Amino acid sequence: MKMPAFEWVHVQLHQQKGMISLSPPTICNSANDIARGQSDPRKIVLQWDEMIRTAGSLKLGKVQVSVLVRSLLKSERPSGLTQAIIEVGRINKTLYLLNYIDDEDYRRRILTQLNRGESRHAVARAICHGQKGEIRKRYTDGQEDQLGTLGLVTNAVVLWNTIYMQAALDHLRAQGETLNDEDIARLSPLCHGHINMLGHYSFTLAELVTKGHLRPLKEASEAENVA
Repeated sequence: MKMPAFEWVHVQLHQQKGMISLSPPTICNSANDIARGQSDPRKIVLQWDEMIRTAGSLKLGKVQVSVLVRSLLKSERPSGLTQAIIEVGRINKTLYLLNYIDDEDYRRRILTQLNRGESRHAVARAICHGQKGEIRKRYTDGQEDQLGTLGLVTNAVVLWNTIYMQAALDHLRAQGETLNDEDIARLSPLCHGHINMLGHYSFTLAELVTKGHLRPLKEASEAENVA
């Protein structure tokens, strides 16, 4: 049985540990049940000037984010600035969750982005099929080389798909076909079912391609199912 949308959101929020309230419990029992803890704005007020200076240093590039994070977290007892930044983060997370509850379109956009991310991971897994897709270099430099190469090839697949998908759309329009914008919006350059990841790789380009032309497009009857 499929869980109703609002009930699903409610369950997800109960699994969150950062939702807070800015005041003691009031008339909204549902929100009170979800909220865990209460924010202390006084910490933010006391450290506001220091927070502004820190933000300015980050904006101007005077300090790196990684250095700042290490500095804030190096002590077992958080400094006043660290506590203030934590409070701001908790408030921002709470506002995000409330917006997530209230706005169905916002939830749909987030789900779309998550699906795109998963699609990109699927392409990367298909490309990195050797040694069970594991990064086995022992040192950081080697691991970074492998990941960088994987990103380069993945982007090449996306670029190739984008160019030929646009060429196919232009071809259909030139043939007088009526294209639905909603259908076009569902197209993704992350499909890879039409690409053979196995066998021998040839880097010899066809003469047509070396002259800047695209390969001939397949007719619909010739095209295979692409996923």
